[in-house]
Amino acid sequence: MSRLHDLAMLDLDGVVYVDGDAVAHAADAITAARREQMRVAFVTNNASRTPGTVAAHLRELGVEAAEADVVSSAQAAARVLGDRLGAGARVVLLGAVGLREAVEAAGLVPVGVEDDAEAVVTGYGPDVLWRDVMRAAVRIREGLWWVASNTDMSIPTAYGVAPGHGVLVETLQRFSGVDPVVAGKPARPLLEETVRRVGGQRPLMVGDRLDTDIEGASVMGIESLLVLTGVTDLTTLVRAEAHERPTYLHPDLRGLLEAHPEVEQEEGAATCRGWRAEVTDGQLGVEGEGAGADWWRAVAVAGWAHLDATGEPAGTDNLLEPSSSDAR
Repeated sequence: MSRLHDLAMLDLDGVVYVDGDAVAHAADAITAARREQMRVAFVTNNASRTPGTVAAHLRELGVEAAEADVVSSAQAAARVLGDRLGAGARVVLLGAVGLREAVEAAGLVPVGVEDDAEAVVTGYGPDVLWRDVMRAAVRIREGLWWVASNTDMSIPTAYGVAPGHGVLVETLQRFSGVDPVVAGKPARPLLEETVRRVGGQRPLMVGDRLDTDIEGASVMGIESLLVLTGVTDLTTLVRAEAHERPTYLHPDLRGLLEAHPEVEQEEGAATCRGWRAEVTDGQLGVEGEGAGADWWRAVAVAGWAHLDATGEPAGTDNLLEPSSSDAR
């Protein structure tokens, strides 16, 4: 993979860690990728934490990370604001410390919801007050330019999946009738900011979510690797539309270190090494033996071919996924 791509842009939650705990094989795979001269960036839609905080967390998990290796949607949002408004512009800020730090680092001045400003920027912030949301909503409706860090509808927490910043964005949109400029995945600014900061001519987006990570790569026109350590399950995978389909697929980050075989298609069947997958009477079936990664590749391609041909997703009720120990 390092021969094809010189920059791996890694999503964090679901790829490097899950609920704050390290994903199996992630640290070793990242170390090995760097040994092969691949640059590594940690890319997050989370605008609440600072890059320094994220890097410290990664080091605690055994992943080598400097503050400069982390690029957030807050930094991308600050770039969008700075490019249009210039240094010294006053910006109403609704968010947490990560967004404030990014805005200040870009030479902008964060202000309150009642202050004179040229724009408003919003990001996830658990302590944002509803009265400030209300005032910002009115100002957006009245014409104040709006940049949103991301539109993620959910976030993982210690007590389960909870509403993300996208819920607030949707609320503001419905009230104001205004669509924001979005900085985070799947929009372009975050990935463009990552390449700008970290470098690389042949970037690869690595993520666990189809609607942010993989779609973001599609929007950028770059290749992507989907790992299955996060939110994408079998049913979600085979229902992916064309713009959500990854270039490469592997159960975990060890996919950074491997050559990925092509999946052959013939007479409605998809074959990858020892596995053959086919949809019969609307249900996906697979037979053969071999590596778990190849099982997933064959099943995904067979499912996508059926969806494209019929407009209906294939059923997956009869499939038993390979165990994690087979995912080499």
